Amino acid sequence: MTGTRIRTSAPAAVKPRRQGANAAVTAFDVEVRSVRRLSANFTRITFGGECLRDFGVQGPADDLRIKVVIPPVADDGTRQQLPELDCEDAGWYQSWLAMDTAQRGAMRTYTVRASRCTAAEPEIDVDFVLHFDAEGVGGPASQWASEAAPGDRVTVIGPNAVNCITAESYGGIEWRPGLAQHVLLAGDETAVPAVSAILENLPAGVTGHALLEIPDAADAQPISTSSDVTVTWLPRGTRPHGELLEAAVREAVAVPGYASLGTVDGTPPATVAPGRGREPEDVDIDSVILWETPARLAPNVVENSPSPNTPAGALPFYAWIAGEAAVVRGLRRYLVRDAGIDRKQVAFMGYWRKGRAELS
Repeated sequence: MTGTRIRTSAPAAVKPRRQGANAAVTAFDVEVRSVRRLSANFTRITFGGECLRDFGVQGPADDLRIKVVIPPVADDGTRQQLPELDCEDAGWYQSWLAMDTAQRGAMRTYTVRASRCTAAEPEIDVDFVLHFDAEGVGGPASQWASEAAPGDRVTVIGPNAVNCITAESYGGIEWRPGLAQHVLLAGDETAVPAVSAILENLPAGVTGHALLEIPDAADAQPISTSSDVTVTWLPRGTRPHGELLEAAVREAVAVPGYASLGTVDGTPPATVAPGRGREPEDVDIDSVILWETPARLAPNVVENSPSPNTPAGALPFYAWIAGEAAVVRGLRRYLVRDAGIDRKQVAFMGYWRKGRAELS
């Protein structure tokens, strides 16, 4: 990666964020404590601050999503102080969007890789995937992460632990396997932090596959899990994005789906339609975010599922798919239509769209 080092201005006095009595989301002013380059494409940044004692959910964080607000760059090359955000106001995001882009900074979505908010010095780790073009130019988050140093400040928008009694109360955790004991996790490099955190929380006895497509073999990371889920790294190299991931998913869940997930006395499990499944509704991934989870399914989809009278989370198989939207859309079509997997048992999430920046 090439480019000019962006100078960071000395941190100004920062007002403490007000902790809303009823808000599930809070803006946390945090400081970079350490930066660790994991590989050419991954950097782990540890954020700290006393305010993080109020961060988190009560229970496993799994694929906990947060927003990171990156300070804007002034004409002289320095990073500016971010404006204060009051997340107790339900319209905080619209208020932020209405600000001058030169003042509000850039907002990006990330997964918390690890948190230590009850420690003597509260901290969270966030892994950044670094995307740069041939000229070494990256987006606001990649540029900032590649230049970050201890003492730099950002705003993290995440769960208020006082009010987030469950994952549902925050709404930023999609991993909900219910009673499933056989799972599939599949994604590209942007899904690696979430999948890693999920695997670390899985108990013994859970089986399945974790399939992770990464740019290079050196991007593979050690993952500790008590489960019996097999982790497979798929270094992409010069192959098209998603090619290896799609092939691996097709191998893990063959057609028909019950051939892979097993049968009871020759009877396909309720997770799978015995024949060809229904064609899922098309999603224009260039105009909307592909984000389909069991909790967000329309009633008609549930009624037309292979097991309409069985609630989500009560079946033996669960899949979690995340990454580039076009790849996720293709896997959605394959698993639902070709393999016949019940949509109540699959979470499909387009984390990003090739050629399109996240709105901010």
